[in-house]
Amino acid sequence: MTTTVDLVPGRLTTTRDEIAAAFGCGTFQGIEPADEAGKVFVYSDPSAGEEYGYTFDGRAEDDEFGPLYLYTGAGANGDQKTSGRNGSLLTAAKKGREVHLFVAAGRVPGSGAMQQRYIGQMVLDPIKPYDIRRGPGRDGVMRNVLVFRFRPAEGTTPVWVETDRMPAATTSNVEITEPMVEVPEPVTLPKQSGAKAKKTEQHATAETVADIPAGQRKVLRREGELVKAFTAHLAAAGHETHSFQITIKGEPGALTPDLYDPTDHALYEAKGQTTRANIRMAIGQLADYRRHIPGQQVPRVAVLLPSQPSEDLQELLGEERVELVYQTEDGRFVGWPLTGFEG
Repeated sequence: MTTTVDLVPGRLTTTRDEIAAAFGCGTFQGIEPADEAGKVFVYSDPSAGEEYGYTFDGRAEDDEFGPLYLYTGAGANGDQKTSGRNGSLLTAAKKGREVHLFVAAGRVPGSGAMQQRYIGQMVLDPIKPYDIRRGPGRDGVMRNVLVFRFRPAEGTTPVWVETDRMPAATTSNVEITEPMVEVPEPVTLPKQSGAKAKKTEQHATAETVADIPAGQRKVLRREGELVKAFTAHLAAAGHETHSFQITIKGEPGALTPDLYDPTDHALYEAKGQTTRANIRMAIGQLADYRRHIPGQQVPRVAVLLPSQPSEDLQELLGEERVELVYQTEDGRFVGWPLTGFEG
């Protein structure tokens, strides 16, 4: 007997067994591909990571592209890999598979099974599909964790509740991480096929980022390519590079600077466009980041740009004691090594 499950956000609370019976996937892992059904089911349980001292799952703050849900990848010990079940998420759009997100919603009365509340169909962020975070494994050893960045699929209106938001950090901490220098290929967004929740006044705001403008995608990809090229430039010069994961007590999520050069004790913030708005944002970000970087001396800070900004913006950076590095058309980096402001 085939079980029918209607994937309707806000109306469906089910169990993994019912999903498995309806779509032919497994029941034990957080990421369960259903190949024949052309779907990947993702089960998020923010409480699962708490026993290890971290929680990366949950609804993050909206950004300029709309809602964002973070989800910790598969792998209990050691650095998480972009293969296996994690790979099934990264390749879902390319293979035409839908991704459906559920959040744990307590135990079934009289049973040990966990109820799953359906949030809606998701896609990985087409610009930055995942972040790399630091967290302990089941064995207590710190490792790299893949934190996937989900956006609502085109046409989907996810139904969130307040408890879906990421919890605030209980302590402040700074962890060394590797810089995110991979530049993912553009993601092809799958068509929405599942049912949608009827929009209500409470959910009247746009709940989709599937229409991120192509121009903005290009800008953000340029930023990733810029960081990748500059990281290679620093490595060729014998410099180390990494970044930080900065958690702030009482706040959800983490601050993640683009690039730190410990050889020069310099912190960089990259922008994919040389505009006043981007440079003003970078100045503010660097002012915030540098307060939390460990060491006896305050790090030098610099903005990394894809081209030379206007004279007035160069003066603004100088007055704010922020150094400038930009790339020329032939690939050189002007302004490095840093020779200006100290501390």
